[in-house]
Amino acid sequence: MSSHPPIPTRVVLLCGPSGSGKSLLAQRSGLPVLRLDDFYKEGDDPTLPLVAGSSDIDWDHPGSWDADAAVSAITALCRTGRTSVPVYDIARSARTGEDSVDIGRTPLFVAEGVFAAEIVRRCRDLGVLADALCLNRGPVRTFRRRFLRDLKEGRKSVAFLLRRGWRLMRAERSIITRQTGLGAHPCDRDEAMGRLAAAAAGRCTRARSTP
Repeated sequence: MSSHPPIPTRVVLLCGPSGSGKSLLAQRSGLPVLRLDDFYKEGDDPTLPLVAGSSDIDWDHPGSWDADAAVSAITALCRTGRTSVPVYDIARSARTGEDSVDIGRTPLFVAEGVFAAEIVRRCRDLGVLADALCLNRGPVRTFRRRFLRDLKEGRKSVAFLLRRGWRLMRAERSIITRQTGLGAHPCDRDEAMGRLAAAAAGRCTRARSTP
């Protein structure tokens, strides 16, 4: 019998602008995936932020997301291999139920979502962070992909999607700057896949520390 302790489960946080391809890349990695977008607050939450000068809820502001619940779910997966998560309907801006995530004894999983960078430091301090990646595909390409996806899924009204899409396209550089400043490594799809493979093999480059 081996005397080595079991390898602890760790997480790769995958962030990037909405529409940058995070969900598809996470799926293609072959690793278990935790959807961080399921931790959005509900539409009637009085703490939801608004877009400046507008009555639109700012779903791209970290204040629209429950970071504490997301960190709790990640910690539970790392410690026990299972956790309960909300089922979130973006079109209704509401939680519609609860689901269980069970990754068994897998030593690595991906937690992906637009706000993943917000919890890089907390996951590092908890000793569960393997890597943190910020996916960047360019503002025009991201705008097109995001709009077509959201339109197909009926996430919000067309007018809302256009307003949001235009705002995010103009803000994409600052979004990436913020996420990398929080400790996520900026990369394209190919580099991200390479780093995920390295993390799975136990030879990842840890996300850099932030001040």
